[in-house]
Amino acid sequence: MDIEAKLKEGNLIFQEKMEGKSLLNERLIKGQNPFAIVVTCSDSRVIPEEIFSVSLGELFVIRSAGNVINEGELASIEYGIHHLHIDYVLVLAHTLCGAVHAAIHDEKGMYLAPILSKIKEVTSINKDERQTSIDNAIKQVEYIKNKFPDYKGTIEAGLYDIATNSVLFIDK
Repeated sequence: MDIEAKLKEGNLIFQEKMEGKSLLNERLIKGQNPFAIVVTCSDSRVIPEEIFSVSLGELFVIRSAGNVINEGELASIEYGIHHLHIDYVLVLAHTLCGAVHAAIHDEKGMYLAPILSKIKEVTSINKDERQTSIDNAIKQVEYIKNKFPDYKGTIEAGLYDIATNSVLFIDK
């Protein structure tokens, strides 16, 4: 299969779909005004716009393996809260996460080390992948709160269950 051809074909389909949505196109051309930041995993099965049934431009999505937050993700969060004035941040973990699995099973990778080390900080508590995903999301929420202590918006964690397509919003 020619991957570039598949991507081009998909873009043509998307263009056709957007043709009848001139109001949405006009809004997107004028700029972005997302109502939430969603920090989530790079996993191709986790698509926040689909999971929450929102349109283009409504979410400011930041992706990182294991939804781990490092400097690049912090910079994006800072942009979202300070320049786009977003009052809600969700760290969205998910079930069946490869990064969580890798951390629990002590897998190695030259570039994965910084991500896996952050997840490993919560794996010592338990070896259950679902619970580790939840604990890691809560840890990332605390990290954001520590980095942006004056932020008045809401910062919370959630877990997307790939098997049921439901999101559990985690009260802490």
